Amino acid sequence: MGGGLTRTMVIWVPDWPVAAAAVATGRSPDEPIAVLEKGKVLATSATARAEGVRRGQRARDAQSRCPELVVLKYDPVIDARAFDPVISCLEAITPGVQVIRPGMCALKARGPARFYGTEEAAAEKLLDRLETFDVHGSRIGIADGPFAAEQAARVSSARTRVHVVPPDGSPEFLAPLSVDVLEQPALTDLLRRLGLRSLGAFAQLPRTEVLTRFGPDGAFAHRLARGSDDRPVTGREIPPELTRTLDFEPPVDRVDQVAFAVRAIADELIARLTELGLVCTTLRVEVGTESGRIHEREWLHPRWFTAADVVDRVRWQLQGSGTATSELTSPVVRIRLIPDQADPVGAHVDGLWGGGPDERIHRALSRVQSMLGHGAVVSVVIGGGRGFAERQTLVPWGDPPVPARPPDQPWPGAITGADPKRWPALAPTTVFPEPIPAKVFAADGTQVSVSARGELSATPTGLQLADSNKIHPITAWAGPWLTTERWWDPSTESRQARFQFQTTDTRAWLFTLHQTTWQAQATYD
Repeated sequence: MGGGLTRTMVIWVPDWPVAAAAVATGRSPDEPIAVLEKGKVLATSATARAEGVRRGQRARDAQSRCPELVVLKYDPVIDARAFDPVISCLEAITPGVQVIRPGMCALKARGPARFYGTEEAAAEKLLDRLETFDVHGSRIGIADGPFAAEQAARVSSARTRVHVVPPDGSPEFLAPLSVDVLEQPALTDLLRRLGLRSLGAFAQLPRTEVLTRFGPDGAFAHRLARGSDDRPVTGREIPPELTRTLDFEPPVDRVDQVAFAVRAIADELIARLTELGLVCTTLRVEVGTESGRIHEREWLHPRWFTAADVVDRVRWQLQGSGTATSELTSPVVRIRLIPDQADPVGAHVDGLWGGGPDERIHRALSRVQSMLGHGAVVSVVIGGGRGFAERQTLVPWGDPPVPARPPDQPWPGAITGADPKRWPALAPTTVFPEPIPAKVFAADGTQVSVSARGELSATPTGLQLADSNKIHPITAWAGPWLTTERWWDPSTESRQARFQFQTTDTRAWLFTLHQTTWQAQATYD
């Protein structure tokens, strides 16, 4: 069976999400750490596992077992970014490394085995290379096909770091393993209910019956269970080295001095991108300080970065709320410019009729931003919240348009229409910076009020703004929608009733009533 399969070597770094998240937050991987994804434990450190924390537990259950547990949020970008230098470390001694996922990679075993003599010798050489790169505890599995090699790496131990499955021995090695290693929960649940708990039992089923009963996904899992994983191992294409680094000796403690020195490597970076026919749209700036901390930030550009744009971003990141001549809290020892996203220049060329107006707007806004500071020019992004005013998020020009509060999350008490056809839950045209005091009248001229149970004292027939003597007749209305915010704090508790009114001039209004005070919050066109 091994004749048609690729002899594969899989390198696995246990607990990689923990190591990556710990380094990003300045913690030690030896602490009790749990990395969470969607509210459940994705990975744990060895110290946390010793306290009973397991993968798949909810955060509350994990913290009840280990009160000192440090909970970190899983960030796939940080995870992949931290693993990239590890791949580069391995590619320095053997080409053709394929990334399976952050913390695990594969390569063809034939080349390294012929160069170093045996598969075991090649594996030990790779592990020694990782140890010198401060990646400890790595393990290697060698077998026919990527799946069997991955399982061989997982069954290895800290003492026997390399597990080699002989050629044609993958079916026998995989047979006693649980069907859970297939990582197909729906399929494995069904197999268990059928009494097929091991890969060997699943592999004994006829191929045609498996395809008919379980479909293409089941047939693929059956092929893995039989040790017939014929997927090729394809090494990644090594990208050109675009990162630029500037070291300061002695360290520099003024923003303007750092910005002046960065101009040289910024010109070099943009020139190199131009040679490759690329433009940078996402730039990551890493600032290393004398205190040992590394401050990094990702910058986006509405078009693409020029050398002047790069210098501006470095200066803004350093000065924060200060000025160009401000002294830094800790002197800078290193600046790294890393183009996280470089696109072909053809993807950003002007259209048939040119891009003059857009380009002029961008240059004007960037110029104002360079003179007044990073946060002086902002754009509006709609985020989450209960009221329209708090849904407005101001994002600095060029930053990712990510609101502070996710709009896709549930917001109990958010403004919605009673009748979606007449009162759709759309953002209003104008939200007043300061609510306008107003009055809402009934037919007999008295002001309309709302009881604690949300009952109206009378039908609204007219409204009047505080800055006008004119009463606008109400032709349609919806509400009230009651909300109580910060009910746990009596000093700041806010109970409001929201209404939507339409007047005879075809305008629509959003009103709120707090106790006996009416206010106009926004208008719809």
